[in-house]
Amino acid sequence: MLRIAVQSKGRLYEDTMGLLKEAGIKINTARRTLLVQSSNFPLEVLYLRDDDIPECVASGVADIGIVGENEFVERCEDAVIVRRLNFSKCRISLAIPESVEYDGLEWFNGKKIATSYPNILRKFAKEKNLNIDIHTIQGSVEIAPGIGLSDGIFDIVSSGSTLISNKLKEVEVVMKSEALLIGNKKLDNEKEKILEDFLFRIKSVLIADDKKYVLMNAPSDKVSDIVKILPGIKSPTIMPLATEGWTSIHTVLDQKHFWEIVGHLKEAGAEGILVLPIEKMIM
Repeated sequence: MLRIAVQSKGRLYEDTMGLLKEAGIKINTARRTLLVQSSNFPLEVLYLRDDDIPECVASGVADIGIVGENEFVERCEDAVIVRRLNFSKCRISLAIPESVEYDGLEWFNGKKIATSYPNILRKFAKEKNLNIDIHTIQGSVEIAPGIGLSDGIFDIVSSGSTLISNKLKEVEVVMKSEALLIGNKKLDNEKEKILEDFLFRIKSVLIADDKKYVLMNAPSDKVSDIVKILPGIKSPTIMPLATEGWTSIHTVLDQKHFWEIVGHLKEAGAEGILVLPIEKMIM
């Protein structure tokens, strides 16, 4: 049995549960006890605060964990990054009151900055040769300047709406963060085998996440020109249509590159381009 530590609530919890569901691992989310076992996979879920996950994985209380990169770096625990998960993305930034004129990093010299990430900020200040008075607090860091507790803050930024509502502005991005799958360094052979199966499942989900299955029709004499445009995984599938002189072409494209390619496809003679989502992709 493999034990995974996950955040007990919030966006990362929702993204993690979504990933497990897409990977075909059934977890009874209605039963919110500390420890819940999957009904169809040798995995049990341990619900924790996000800042406790790195320590629990490093100490062996949990075998693996899904945690924000910001928390993993801040805690400096002796665990390994098994895989980057490419979701729950955010940034850790310095922000100051909107009314303050900002003229560069030197502004922070001698200033008091409130944060829940003192280690990351301390390292950044050392690298940039800044003398920052770091004030560590937990909870609502963004209110600190408004009540006179600090001159600015160093905190997580996703959409920026929290900063705006507290009349703050983001001035320096210090670190970009995403969800990580981390692991204990001393898993036994049985747990390593389960982890390998677990990784196979989530990799199939994550690879498919930004891919699209694309079908199109084209005159048969244009196929070679269209194939040159398509950056498929290996090569596109080409099938003749019932109508003589026409061919159907099937391929898989990265979603982020689709709009760059579709215009060239039309110019090359492709018609009836159909784009479908991919649920999972087994490589």
